[in-house]
Amino acid sequence: MPRLFGTDGIRGVANVDLKPTLAYSLGRATAHRLAGRGGCIVVGQDTRRSGDMFVAAIVAGATSLGVDVHSLGVVPTPALAHITGAGHFAAGIMVSASHNPACDNGLKVLDERGQKLDDDVEDELEQVIWQAEELPGVPSDALGRAFDAHDLIDLYFDHRLGLARRVKSDLHLVVDCANGSGCVAAQRILSATGARVDLIFDEPDGSNINAGCGATAPAALAAEVVKRGADVGFALDGDADRLIAVDANGCVVDGDAVLGILALDRIAHGKLPNGALVVSVLSNGGLQRTVEAAGGQIIRTPVGDKNILEAMLVNGAGLGGEKSGHVIILEHTSSGDGIVTALEVMAVMTRTGRSLADLATQVPMLPQQQRTIPARHKDQWEGDPVLHGAIARAESRLGSSGRVLVRPSGTETAIRVMVEGSDEALVTQLADELAVLAGERLN
Repeated sequence: MPRLFGTDGIRGVANVDLKPTLAYSLGRATAHRLAGRGGCIVVGQDTRRSGDMFVAAIVAGATSLGVDVHSLGVVPTPALAHITGAGHFAAGIMVSASHNPACDNGLKVLDERGQKLDDDVEDELEQVIWQAEELPGVPSDALGRAFDAHDLIDLYFDHRLGLARRVKSDLHLVVDCANGSGCVAAQRILSATGARVDLIFDEPDGSNINAGCGATAPAALAAEVVKRGADVGFALDGDADRLIAVDANGCVVDGDAVLGILALDRIAHGKLPNGALVVSVLSNGGLQRTVEAAGGQIIRTPVGDKNILEAMLVNGAGLGGEKSGHVIILEHTSSGDGIVTALEVMAVMTRTGRSLADLATQVPMLPQQQRTIPARHKDQWEGDPVLHGAIARAESRLGSSGRVLVRPSGTETAIRVMVEGSDEALVTQLADELAVLAGERLN
């Protein structure tokens, strides 16, 4: 039986692959394994139409085992994480498929600290999910209760507004909310810096989350930044835990460049703990060269912000993240938060008086291409000799400065191919060739 939990919770097409019956079982399993009778959990959701259905199922499952459920409504995932860790909750569940399209949804479970579960706890929880119907219920007078807890978002606002007021900026921002849960928080927090904040894609209708907008599609934001003469643009994803920036010229500044800007600033001020920046295997080699040349060190992990955080805690690092825009700044939060990342970029721009474009030139990147290929048999790539032979030949052509990374997606039924090297044309050619071959071999 395939594992339910991927790199970012359980995901699938809402009401098709991911059904409310599974959310009900997850509610029961979370109540049994993490909360216990008489305990309480907190639940949040993004703006997808299917969110209400899944929250209702979670509430039914958890309350059936005597656990109270506090529902926040639409909130960013980092808000749920902060509230879970700051309150008296045994666990938190976020109903969101992050950057995926509106037809998808997902279930992310957090522990009492507001952090993603360790793999062994996920495995235990998964076993309970499969046996959830066998768990004994409680009598009616011991059933859990459901509470509207939207006011608890003030815990998140109080903390983030405190960070924002330290920045004191007069920048002009355009912020793409991806028609997601960032709509409820971005304007209030970012404008507290003193900046002028224009929101776009801030009218969610349940079906337009991430549709041609947000961190995975920043072209519309880039055009608006140039059109409005703004200083910088920030694109959130559907649950606001990642951020991609755009400079005043409309050029995209991805998560690797943002991490490089923040790391170099901290190295220069002696504020990068252990000189360490934690990144995933996907992060650009140019970022590694830049940080090491400045006296820092790069620590690489498998893909997933959970792996990033674990490595940060083990190595005493204060900064980590991914090319996709997940950035963890441990002095402020133990989860990725696109709004906090925006505040940190604004702080560097304001303090140095430099534009984002100028700051980004400090982090020259190697040409890199990524491809996502739908693949029914995504986990079988390692046993395919034809695909392995093609990868080996590609690596030989790239030489010592290049690399190829192939991995199954942890959030989609797909295989991901990344090619990096010094020759841009060759990198693009090899990425295209491997993508076509992977599609043929794994479908």
